[in-house]
Amino acid sequence: MCGIVGIVGKKPVNQAIYDALTVLQHRGQDAAGIVTWGENGLNVRKSNGLVRDVFRTRHMLRLTGNVGMGHIRYPTAGGAQSSEAQPFYVNSPYGICLAHNGNLTNYRALADRLTREDHRHLNTSSDSEVLLNVFAHELQIRASGRPSPDQIFDAVEAVHKRCSGGYAVVAMIIGHGIVAFRDPNGIRPIVVGRRETRDGAEYMVASESVALDLLQFEKLRDIGPGEAVFIENAGVMHSREYADATSCSPCIFEFVYFARPDSIIDDLSVYKARLRMGAQLAGQIVREWPDHDIDVVIPIPDTSRTAAVPVAYHLGVKYREGFVKNRYIGRTFIMPGQAERAQSVRRKLNAIDLEFRGKNVLLVDDSIVRGTTSRQIIRMAREAGARKVYFASAAPPVRYPNVYGIDMPAASELIASGRSVEKIEELIGADRLIYQDLHGLIRAVRHDDSHITQFDTSCFSGEYVTDDVTDDYLRALEKARSDGAKSRREARYKMPDLELAEEANDPGTAVGM
Repeated sequence: MCGIVGIVGKKPVNQAIYDALTVLQHRGQDAAGIVTWGENGLNVRKSNGLVRDVFRTRHMLRLTGNVGMGHIRYPTAGGAQSSEAQPFYVNSPYGICLAHNGNLTNYRALADRLTREDHRHLNTSSDSEVLLNVFAHELQIRASGRPSPDQIFDAVEAVHKRCSGGYAVVAMIIGHGIVAFRDPNGIRPIVVGRRETRDGAEYMVASESVALDLLQFEKLRDIGPGEAVFIENAGVMHSREYADATSCSPCIFEFVYFARPDSIIDDLSVYKARLRMGAQLAGQIVREWPDHDIDVVIPIPDTSRTAAVPVAYHLGVKYREGFVKNRYIGRTFIMPGQAERAQSVRRKLNAIDLEFRGKNVLLVDDSIVRGTTSRQIIRMAREAGARKVYFASAAPPVRYPNVYGIDMPAASELIASGRSVEKIEELIGADRLIYQDLHGLIRAVRHDDSHITQFDTSCFSGEYVTDDVTDDYLRALEKARSDGAKSRREARYKMPDLELAEEANDPGTAVGM
């Protein structure tokens, strides 16, 4: 999962992009990048690390210009080396920078065709670079002179016909403007907003509406499935809906875990969806376990808090905060390796003994993916004196790989893959395990008046929105993206310290292109 932002402003946008990336940091902690364009030309700063670490004062001062874009990432395709930090750049036509959130399921075929037929060179194993080159190639064969909005939109439609998967994209055509578009199934989120200034209108696109809120941009709308938006440097916005049939199928895991609760995705409130997840989960507990002996409901901070409150309310038991979180430790779900995830849990959370001692505790989490965190937390609850430890997940069992940009591709690393609830209960050490059912999750996320009729639920149901996800594809993906494969890649790409890399003139940290 990644976060993207693009701004066409009337004044320097470097600080605005930086601020937007900080509120999207939850979407990726591996690398960050900003590219701006202005009178001094094109300026870029990107490297591995958190936003606050990648950008220092000296970098921000060089990121001049009223048009720019930014990206934060963790790797689902490619590796974690700084050479794959985004945005990517290609010189022809015009000069294009591109960043994207998602994953191309036909990446290998596209890469082969790009090099063999389109005669384009690829520097990395990132599908974002492939997507950039597909767009650049399609624009080059259509545009003449100054690219028109129609030529740009025709190029985007050609991208949709060649690319499969889930993707939200922001691209800067140097000297002309910002392009943003979304895959025809609307799997990955992207919104567009507008802000009026004394000098005219400014426009912004971002992965989540919370970035617009921070910078006081009014949300115009979610970019629709297959839709493209082009914002000229002069501040004029054009848009075109995708000509072919589309089916808006947003990723339901955004609402379960990834998105911030104060975001609105496809006109659906993430916060209200999580409240309803809790209510649905409580109803399921009452139906399946009417004579429960739960004394207290305790959430696993932070994303499960919103769901845990209505669970306690509807069960008629106490709600308590039983864990204190170290806010300087990253999200364990997106740690790069299993060993690091396991090690970070105890550094991340500490139990308050008096909330556990002698009680039957129901721990509520948003989901259970690999089971690492759940097992460690249940052990911590027992060590704190809990008499019994029950565990409830606000999402169904994650049994299948996600191929559209969430880093859970290897089925063998999912604790629920091929296992019964009873077996998972035994593996994580819970006295009882309760999962939300899929229909309950869908009811929780979808408002009664929502225009969304279906979601991408592939990690729960095994049903993929695109028709190119075969058993052979999943086997190849698991081989390429298991924790073991990632560890081997990381061993080959050990990077020096950020400051030392810059002193050595590492191209991954350079400013200026």
